[in-house]
Amino acid sequence: MVTSHHEAAHRIFQDRPELLAPVFRLLDVPFPAKASVEVLTGDATEIRPLERRVDSVLRIEPPDGSNGFLLAIEAQGRRDPAKAVSWAYYLSFLTAKYACPAILLVVCHDKATAKWAAGPFRLGPEGWTSLSVHPLVLGPGNVPVITDPDRAARNLALATFSAMTHARGNEAPAILEALARALAMADEESVAYYSELLEIGLGETPAGDIWRNLMPRSYFPGRGTLIEKTFLEGEAKGRAEGRVEERAQSVLRVLETRGIPISPEVSERIMSCTYMDILADWLDRACTVSKAEDIFNDEI
Repeated sequence: MVTSHHEAAHRIFQDRPELLAPVFRLLDVPFPAKASVEVLTGDATEIRPLERRVDSVLRIEPPDGSNGFLLAIEAQGRRDPAKAVSWAYYLSFLTAKYACPAILLVVCHDKATAKWAAGPFRLGPEGWTSLSVHPLVLGPGNVPVITDPDRAARNLALATFSAMTHARGNEAPAILEALARALAMADEESVAYYSELLEIGLGETPAGDIWRNLMPRSYFPGRGTLIEKTFLEGEAKGRAEGRVEERAQSVLRVLETRGIPISPEVSERIMSCTYMDILADWLDRACTVSKAEDIFNDEI
């Protein structure tokens, strides 16, 4: 399970390798169609007291059996002069260990770090380059801003990566809104995975707060997903005194998420109700009715 913002930035490539093809197109680098992707250990340690570890390492194998390559993925949050040596070591070690060429992909969340990470990093004495490192870099400058729910639904992995990459930008609310709408139409496993990955990946940031507020809107009734259970549990707590308005808003939110038109009269009647039991019934009906007015029908 992903446990940190840093890990979320590179683990998505392990868990969702279908993200690699569109990412390589963004970088204008060839990627073999229908390639197999194998997750390798990121341990690049030769002497145990000196620990060296790559964030993620993937082996890419073309389907025709031709030579593949290794993809070392590093999440980088800031400039770090020591990384030039570390990255050179990773690439050399992996190439020697697996007898396979290696590429370094650095994932950044701000333009300044991305510009620095692109290098090239030249190693050697003054006046002579013994070795140079040329990373591929993903950051706000080349990862697309996906604000269309339909486009997000077609590639949830890329949309989620877009949300994490642009989390600090002005586009973040629109990206998260589109992704929430896309997840409302997704399968149970995708909803659980991407919702949790984003909650961890965004962390305690303004974008993270936006996502936590949007999560109930990605609820889709009848799926039994983690989000659905959490949503309904939260609504059950609304029986406590003083939570009437929140329960009424939940009824409207479920109708809106399902795309059910709500007239001003229906909205006013729901928001003016002060009985928790009635609102609970309306909330249940909001999951199944085809017209908003039908939640008031006692025969449903």
